[in-house]
This record gives sequence, C-alpha cells and structure tokens, in this order.
Amino acid sequence: MNAALRRVLTAADRLAIGGATALAVAALVVALGAGVWQVAARFLLEAPSPWSEALVRTALIWMTMLGLGAALRSGALLSIDLVGRLAPPPLKRALEAFALLSNLALMGVLVWFGWEMAERVRFQVLAGLDISIAWGYAAIPVGAGFAAVGAVARFLDPAPLDGEAQP
Repeated sequence: MNAALRRVLTAADRLAIGGATALAVAALVVALGAGVWQVAARFLLEAPSPWSEALVRTALIWMTMLGLGAALRSGALLSIDLVGRLAPPPLKRALEAFALLSNLALMGVLVWFGWEMAERVRFQVLAGLDISIAWGYAAIPVGAGFAAVGAVARFLDPAPLDGEAQP
C-alpha cells in the first residue's frame, strides 16, 4: 500500500473510530448520570423519575454499539487464535482475511436489519422520554458501520495491543 493511501486511511480510521469512542464514552457518562439520578430520586427524594431508566437503557445500547468499532479496531474482542498463531504467515493472513470477511458480513446484516427495525418502530414512542423508539434501534446500524470501519482498519494495520508481543 502506498504511503499517501496509508495516510488517508489512517486519518479516516482515527477520525471514525476516535469519534465513535468519544461518543461511546459520552453515552456512558449520560447513563451514569441518569442512573445516579434514578437512585437519588427514588430513595432520597421518594419520587421515582419516569424518564431515567429509559435513558440509561438507551445510552447503554448506544455505548455498546459505538464501542464495538473501537473493540474491533484494537483487536480486543475474545478470539480463539491458536491456529493463527501456529500458522505460517501466508496462512495466517488468509485466516485474518476470512475473519475480516466474516465480520463484514455480520456487520452488513446488522446494518440491514437494524435499519429495518428502526424504520418499523419509528412511530412508537419510548415511554418516559417521549421520543421515537427508532432512536434506540438506530444504534444498531450506526454502530455496525463503525465496527466495519474498525475491522477493515485492523486488517490493514494490525497494530498489537498494549502488552501484546509483536510477531
């Protein structure tokens, strides 16, 4: 791969996965804040909050789906890689290509059916928040899109995790 293309892909990777990671962290902060409010309202104020549980659930869904891209990019997902570690380099690269294609196929299915579900429920309202349930389901195709970017970036630039031995 030439140097200019690698720079463009690296910049796109950093922007996409960095942005998704920042949004996942923001979703975690929102979930934490709403969860603390829910407990405080219920047990300290004795006035349960009607919106906080739905917000926690929606924020955690978004956090998980957005974080998937970063997990795929860094190679942090659990893998059974004994064969890959023992295989000669050409076979190892073929196994990595197969894993990439499998990931892309799964992410394609998630984008397709996640979009379908978001479309199907767009007129239903999330109790407590008075927003369309489609906002929750939209996390599936958006997160799968970022995950596909992370999987491709990992394949093109398989940087080792911190503490992982380089081949």
